[in-house]
Amino acid sequence: MSTSAPEEPRAVSVEAVGGQLTVRLEDGRTVSIPLEWFPKLRDATAAQLAEWRLIGQGIGIHWELLDEDLSVRGLLLPQAHALRKSA
Repeated sequence: MSTSAPEEPRAVSVEAVGGQLTVRLEDGRTVSIPLEWFPKLRDATAAQLAEWRLIGQGIGIHWELLDEDLSVRGLLLPQAHALRKSA
């Protein structure tokens, strides 16, 4: 059994279509999250959503035009969204 910490999940591509944010990870997983969870993204135009870049070698996603940053790890933890809504 390995005792080392799991490697940080890293994104390789991002797409926002049909009310979903879809992030493909370097390990082959694909994560889809409702844009509804992120008001800045939900209310953005398609052109604004298309203007993203990876930060920290893929550990995060940044939308300069929207002043929005998301961590890939946070996208993999659905309970983080529930905690944010209840705060």
